[in-house]
Amino acid sequence: MASMLMVSAATKASAPPVENFKYTVDKFADIEILRYRVPDFEKLSLKQKELIYFLNQAALEGRDILYDQNNKYNLTIRRTLEAVYVNYKGDRKSKEFSQLTTYLKRIWMGNGIHHHYSEDKFIPEFKAPFFAKAVKSIDAKKLPLAKGQTVDALIKTLTPILFDANIYPKRTNQAEGVDLIKTSANNYYGDGITQAEVEAFYAKMKDPNDNTPISYGLNSKLVKENGVLVEKTYKVGGMYSAAIKRIVGWLEKAATVAENPKQKDVITSLIEFYTTGSLKTYDEYSIKWVEDLASQVDFVNGFTETYGDPLGMKASWESIVNFKNIEATKRTQIISSNAQWFEDNSPVDKQFKKETVKGVSAKVITAAILAGDCYPATPIGVNLPNANWIRRDHGSKSVTIENITEAYDQASLGNGFAEEFMWSDVERQRAKDFASLTNNLHTDLHECLGHGSGKLLPGVDPDALKAYGSTIEEARADLFGLYYMGDSKIVELGLLPDKEAYKAEYYQFIMNGLMTQLTRIQPGKNIEEAHMRNRQLIANWVYEKGKAEKVIEIVQRDGETFIVVNDYLKLRNLFGQLLAEIQRIRSTGDFNGGKEIVENYGVKVNQALHAEVLDRYKKLNLAPYRGFVNPVYKLVKNEKGEITDVTITYKEGYADQHLRYSKEYSSLPSVN
Repeated sequence: MASMLMVSAATKASAPPVENFKYTVDKFADIEILRYRVPDFEKLSLKQKELIYFLNQAALEGRDILYDQNNKYNLTIRRTLEAVYVNYKGDRKSKEFSQLTTYLKRIWMGNGIHHHYSEDKFIPEFKAPFFAKAVKSIDAKKLPLAKGQTVDALIKTLTPILFDANIYPKRTNQAEGVDLIKTSANNYYGDGITQAEVEAFYAKMKDPNDNTPISYGLNSKLVKENGVLVEKTYKVGGMYSAAIKRIVGWLEKAATVAENPKQKDVITSLIEFYTTGSLKTYDEYSIKWVEDLASQVDFVNGFTETYGDPLGMKASWESIVNFKNIEATKRTQIISSNAQWFEDNSPVDKQFKKETVKGVSAKVITAAILAGDCYPATPIGVNLPNANWIRRDHGSKSVTIENITEAYDQASLGNGFAEEFMWSDVERQRAKDFASLTNNLHTDLHECLGHGSGKLLPGVDPDALKAYGSTIEEARADLFGLYYMGDSKIVELGLLPDKEAYKAEYYQFIMNGLMTQLTRIQPGKNIEEAHMRNRQLIANWVYEKGKAEKVIEIVQRDGETFIVVNDYLKLRNLFGQLLAEIQRIRSTGDFNGGKEIVENYGVKVNQALHAEVLDRYKKLNLAPYRGFVNPVYKLVKNEKGEITDVTITYKEGYADQHLRYSKEYSSLPSVN
C-alpha cells in the first residue's frame, strides 16, 4: 500500500528563507494553513505548462467525490454552511458566526464533518438554535434542498448529524472487537451492511490461484438492493458520473499536449478506465504509468488509497500533479539504482526477499496542484501502484514532494519545539544541521525501497491482514528506511555527509513515536490512524526490547518527560529485528501476529504522559496539523484565442479558494 507520509508542525528546517513569500495563510482550531511555492514552473515549455493546466483542472473536478465518499451528508452540510457563510445578513461579527466560520473551515480541511487525521467527528461550538436561525435567514434558493424538501426539513435532517456526538462518531473505525463497517461513518458501504457480509462477498470473488488479481472493490460502493449485495461502480454512466465526465473532458485535453506517445497512452488508458470502470483496465493503466519514466510532468488521478475503508479495499479519490525536480532527483536515482543491494542485505528472512528487484524508480518532484484526498492535508511522499503483483512484475514509482517539505520547514523556523521537547543541545544542534536532509532521505528510503521491498509468499491474500494491513505496511516501509539510514552504505553513496547525521532522524522518530505525536490525539483517546499506530508501534517495541540495556530511556527533568537515546548502534539493530518480524507477518499473511503486535504496541496511549505533552505543546501556541492552499493558474491567450502562456499566482486565501472550488468544480448532487 502506498505511503501517505505526513509532517507535523514540529518539523525542523535548514532550507534558506524565500524573500517576500508568506507561507502561513490562516490558523484556526488545531490547523495552520500554508502556501507552497512551485519553483521553476516558469522554466517549463509552453506545452508542459498547458499539460499541467489541463491536469490541474482534471484534479479539481474530483473534489466532490471525496466529500461524498467520506460521508453521504457531507455535500449537503458543506453547501448549506457555505450558503450561510456567503449570504448571512445577521451580525457577521458575532461569536456564533465566528464559530460557524471556524466549523466550516474545519469541514474544508477534513473534506467533511470528521477530522482529517483522527477521523473523529468534530462538533460545532455554535448551538442548534443559531444554526436553524442562520439557515432560515437566507434565501431558500441558495440552499441545497432536495426536490420537494422544505427548509425546515433540511434543518431537521442536518441538526442531529451536526450536534449529536453519537451519530456518525468515527469516519473510519479501527477499534478492536466491533463491526468495522457498521461503526464507520464513511459512504463506501450502504446502510444495513455488516463486516461479515462484506468479507464474504469479496471472498467469493477471489481466486487463490490468481497470480495477477484485480483490486477487488477498489472503485465501487457496495449496497443492498432487494436484499442482495451489489456494487455501484464509479464510472461514466455509473456512480459519480457527472464529476467523472468532467475529469475525462480535461484528461482528453491533456492528451493533446502530452510530452510523448507513452505519456499520451497513459492518459488515454486512464480515460478508458474512467469510462468502463474495469479494474483490469485500471491495472493496465497502472503498468503503463509505472513504466513511463521519460516524462518530466507526471500525475496521480483516481481512486487510489484505501486508508478510508476499515477493511483496506475501497479507495478514496485523489490527485497530485507534479513535475520532476531534476537536480534533487539525483539523490533518489542513487537509491533506486542500488535497490537490489538494499534488498539483498536486508535483515529479513531470505524466503521473504525479492530475488530480483524490478522497475524501482524514484524521483523528487515539485507539486503543482493538490486535490481530493491530498488536499488540504497532503503527503510528503508517495509510492504507487498499490497492487503487489504489479510491484513484483513491473516495479513501482516513488516520489518525495520537496516543495511541500520546504513549506513545512520554512513555516517551522524558530517555533520553540526543539527547545521544549529535545533532551539537550546535542540533539538540537544535530537536528539543526541534518534534520531537513535526513527527513527527506528517510522519505526517499521509505517510499522507494521500503514499499518496494519484500514479497508475499505464494497463495497469500494481499488483504489477509484486514484492518491491520495499513499499519503493518507503513511500519515495514518506515523500518526499512530507518535500518538503512544508519548503514555505512548511505555515507558511501554520498547520501549523508558523515556517520553521525542519521542520528538526527533516529532521535526525532523515537521522540515522535513515544511522545510528541500525541499532540494529535484527543484526551482520553487511543490511537486509530494507521501512520500514528505504526510510529508508536516501532518506538514502543524498540524501547521495550532495549530496556534492559537502556538503549532508550524515558527520563524526568524538572517534572517534565524527555527521551534519551543512549546507544544508536543497538537501536539500529533493534530496528532490523523488528523489520524482520514485520516482513514475516506481511509475507505470510499472519493476521493474528499482525493484530497482536499492533494492539500491544501501537494503540494504547499513556494518558498521564499524553496530558503532559498536550500541556507543554499548548504553551508553544503551535498547530499540530497543517494544510495548504493551492496556487492559481490561468491561461493567457492571444487575439486568435491561442494559448500563449500559463501564469501562476499565490495570493488566493483559504476561504476564497474553497468557495471558488465549490462554485467552479461542484457537479454532483448533494446525496449520492
